[in-house]
Amino acid sequence: MAPLLDAVVEIAAAAGQMALARWRTDFRRWEKEPGSPVCEVDLDADRMLHARLSALLPEAGWLSEETADAPDRLARRHVWVVDPIDGTRDYIRGREGWAISVALIEDGQPVIAVLDAPARRERWSATAGRGAWRNGVRLAAGDRTALAGARVPADVLPRTDRDFVVVAKPNSIALRMAMVAADEADLVATLRWGNEWDIAAAVLIGAEAGAGVSDALGAPLAFNKRVPQAFGVVVAAPGIHDAAIERLAERAAALAG
Repeated sequence: MAPLLDAVVEIAAAAGQMALARWRTDFRRWEKEPGSPVCEVDLDADRMLHARLSALLPEAGWLSEETADAPDRLARRHVWVVDPIDGTRDYIRGREGWAISVALIEDGQPVIAVLDAPARRERWSATAGRGAWRNGVRLAAGDRTALAGARVPADVLPRTDRDFVVVAKPNSIALRMAMVAADEADLVATLRWGNEWDIAAAVLIGAEAGAGVSDALGAPLAFNKRVPQAFGVVVAAPGIHDAAIERLAERAAALAG
């Protein structure tokens, strides 16, 4: 698996360098729908990743935010799940909180993950059963056991969660999740339906660093589903994951529908 990871790291880095070269320049941007920005660099990165990852593992299916979904992926044991630029809003605004996100799914679970965040000079990777790494340093989630005081990447907190501590929040959900793996945050939680490509790589990075990882209801996450979405994600220091799920349970149940 190591040679395959090395190849994925190289491919994601190439896409990252291409995107970095065009960051803070003049490029075309628009909204796919209200509140969902996209730019031409998203599409160029998607084409580059699709071509190179498909050549690397021709038998694998493909699921990406910027490619029309093809149902043939459901019959594949292996599927690339990709967000060519996770955190497009930060990319467009010239902020650093964006990353190239690539995961290889095997039988519904991520087995290889790479986040390339060149504006932050960060390269994250993980292989199932072999740990998670950032810039060559092995990652370990924190040992917090008290929910109160947990560090959360956020702009503002709901009144019921004012006992948390706000830390810097990149726009990329994958990078926020990876912060828990690096013990730079203790908890990241979303309470809405989200897409598999947003979280697939970071789920493996968090899990391999020892974090507790689940959907918003506390259930295990699976990938390459017919409708490629999950109801939220909770990534937490292992000692507070259950407590976080308990605190969020009523809100999550009301929103899950």
